[in-house]
Amino acid sequence: MSPPTDSAAAPTAPAAPAAPTEPQTPENGPEAAEHAGEPPAPRKSTVRTLLRLWPYVRPVRARLFTAAGVAVTASCLGLVIPLVLKWMVDGPVAAGDPGGVWLGGALLLLLGVAEAGLFGLRRWLVARPLAGVEAAMRANLYSLLQRLPVAFHDRWPSGQLLSRATTDLQLLRMFLAFPLTFLLVNSVTILVGCAILLSQEWTLGLVLLAPVLPLVVLCSLFEARYSLAARTARDQVGDLTTVVEEGVLGIRVIKGFGRHRSQARAFRALSRELRGTELYKARLLAGLLAVIVTLPELALGTALVLGTLQVSEGTLSAGTLVAFLSTALALRWPVESIGFLLAMSQDSATATERHFEVVDTPLPGDTAGPEAAAVAGSAGRPGHGPVPGPGESSAAGEAAPAGKAGPSGKAGPSGKAGPSGAARAAESPPAAPGHPRATVRQEREQRPRAGAPAPSPSPSPAPAPTPAPAPAPVGTAEGGLRFEGVEFRYPDAPPGTPATLRGVDLHIRPGETLALVGATGSGKTTLTALVPRLYEVTGGRITLDGTDITRLPRTRLRELIAVAFEDPTLFSATVGENVLMGADGAGEEELNRALAVAQAEFAHALPHGVRTEVGEQGLSLSGGQRQRLALARAVVGSPRFLVLDDPLSALDVHTEALVEAALRRILSGTTALVVAHRPSTVLLADRVALLSGGRITAVGTHQELLRGDPEYRTLMSGDPAGDPPDRAPGNSSPHGGAPGSGTEGGPAGTAFPTHRGPAGADGGSHR
Repeated sequence: MSPPTDSAAAPTAPAAPAAPTEPQTPENGPEAAEHAGEPPAPRKSTVRTLLRLWPYVRPVRARLFTAAGVAVTASCLGLVIPLVLKWMVDGPVAAGDPGGVWLGGALLLLLGVAEAGLFGLRRWLVARPLAGVEAAMRANLYSLLQRLPVAFHDRWPSGQLLSRATTDLQLLRMFLAFPLTFLLVNSVTILVGCAILLSQEWTLGLVLLAPVLPLVVLCSLFEARYSLAARTARDQVGDLTTVVEEGVLGIRVIKGFGRHRSQARAFRALSRELRGTELYKARLLAGLLAVIVTLPELALGTALVLGTLQVSEGTLSAGTLVAFLSTALALRWPVESIGFLLAMSQDSATATERHFEVVDTPLPGDTAGPEAAAVAGSAGRPGHGPVPGPGESSAAGEAAPAGKAGPSGKAGPSGKAGPSGAARAAESPPAAPGHPRATVRQEREQRPRAGAPAPSPSPSPAPAPTPAPAPAPVGTAEGGLRFEGVEFRYPDAPPGTPATLRGVDLHIRPGETLALVGATGSGKTTLTALVPRLYEVTGGRITLDGTDITRLPRTRLRELIAVAFEDPTLFSATVGENVLMGADGAGEEELNRALAVAQAEFAHALPHGVRTEVGEQGLSLSGGQRQRLALARAVVGSPRFLVLDDPLSALDVHTEALVEAALRRILSGTTALVVAHRPSTVLLADRVALLSGGRITAVGTHQELLRGDPEYRTLMSGDPAGDPPDRAPGNSSPHGGAPGSGTEGGPAGTAFPTHRGPAGADGGSHR
């Protein structure tokens, strides 16, 4: 029977076995041989693959070597028993000496007890250190998975990673505890036993050694075939794990659409494939064991016949024949165990390959130059005063170092940031004219309010040509968040397809809030993911206060930036732990302030208040509650830079109005980029940028874009004709809609519908 299709014979990637839904193949893995139309790539030898475990084993090598020595001693004691039997048969038994027989029996009992005790000592020696090795490998793998870029996780199915972190590592621990030791022990036992056999009667010893060559050839063939089957089986386990995980996490969708039968069919199909592969492995191993058992038994029978003839002829003593046969029988288990020891070694080599496919993934490099040190040195100051460069000092109070990124990848600024941005803004004296904060404040005050007459634009003289500007001094009005010719293409995008983002140029000044608006699929979420370096730009650069973000270590960058994603992710922890994940070292005061800003004070009414466990993914809460907790996590550390991806999409109209009012106070003290789909969210911003076709096509205030950009007007008003505001239907109110009234005021009193649902219902968003 031919081996099952192997889709990843090479050691550098997981396979993609056939399944009803073809699993995703990691970019750094080999292509399926059949899919590529090429033979499988050669794999490393089993020994070279398993030697990669040495760095993990080295710390416990003393106990492992001691255990191996104890096991070899115990096994060799077993070979002394035939020699005692020879002495008993040729001595006390032949002479009719009962005392000698009792002495021989006592000696045999002592040898048996010693052998059993030594094997028990071997197990005790390896149990604790190898459990530590497994735990260290698992911790190292998990830590690496947290540091690998999001693009890596986009390519790898979660089940493949779960199986590598669980069953594969358990298999490696079992290999280090048993097969590795007994491959050595049995090899030494066979060599010592063969030496004893040849010393007792070399002719009979050569008869027993006759099957060695055929067994070596057979084991070589078995290794080649079994390794392919083992790799396929391990990858199918990963695919099966993915299906189980998706079925559990998506149980509401499955039940809601009545798809449990189709999911069960898909699971059974994958289970049948895994069952077929395991049966093929069992047939291979059964064939090998049959030959390994049969050939030595035939050789032993032949040696028994020849030995009996020699005893009858008087050329061989009966005791020598008994000792010879006893030694040969003692070697049966070491020889017969070759099959399953080889099988377990192949399974372990496959698990080692799969483990190092992840471990060998290069981490993105982080470099930090002098500019990075200047920005990093100011981390934790939520205010937007000048950031001191090298050798400079800041009058602003500094906060304690801030939090690290949590498992979700959302990072908050560090530590306790002192008073909130709103309170600090109220307590601080007015900024001097020309200061970045004053500039933004003046623009905000000069912006026409909803329902007020729009000021007529006054012509301004054309600026004279100027030389290219030098890099912006950190903390000046030229700082803030800047996108310069940013381009991005997803790593798995087909060749020839246009980039997701093309030549994005955008500047968000310090203390300014900019709303990012665009149609579905225009790249808004992708652009926000580039700021905390969840993905790396493929062209251009992004700067924070004049410093390229690629020059900042990721940990420091994510301390400066807080993110609230469109799809809120909560963890199996308490409400407080989920929120405080956004700021390391924050306390009860910061927690309560963040919950108040996000209108998430419902947490205090939960059974155990903020110490209530929210369950896996927070599914015990509603969508709006999860979104408010995610928003609280983003603002808990009073971040310097805030990135919000449609943070109010799951809120009802009244809660949205309350959150917007609180957010206005927070945004007054931070530099923010907000993805918006509704006019109510847009009005939180000082300016608006329209993203269309992967480019920024317009930047201005909400009223300016409504007046001058038909695409923006269509997105905000829902008017497909894109009529100017003064001709748009419904322009009957002389005043703009009040917040929370269901309409938003445009220029010249135009009211634009927000398309929200009824009070108390979660509002939809323009997508």
